[in-house]
Amino acid sequence: MNKADLIEALAKKEGLIGKEAYTIVNLIIDGFTDMLKKGGRIEIRGFGSFTVRNYGAYTGRNPKTGQQTKVGVKKLPYFKVGKELKARVNG
Repeated sequence: MNKADLIEALAKKEGLIGKEAYTIVNLIIDGFTDMLKKGGRIEIRGFGSFTVRNYGAYTGRNPKTGQQTKVGVKKLPYFKVGKELKARVNG
């Protein structure tokens, strides 16, 4: 499922027009993004949680040339699956 599929499913299930569903989905995604930018945590009970993990600098390798290169400090979003979702997926 991609963003367009989610918007379509929301519109169909709740009887919304496409623009309303689009606004709702974007509002949620923007809220999540803003919270993660601030270093916050998002928890949706039964689904999972989103956090930001910090990674230090390291020396990597360019797979094309094999040459070593320095990779700077970075932050990446991390998702941890919830127990209910894990149980549902595993049947």
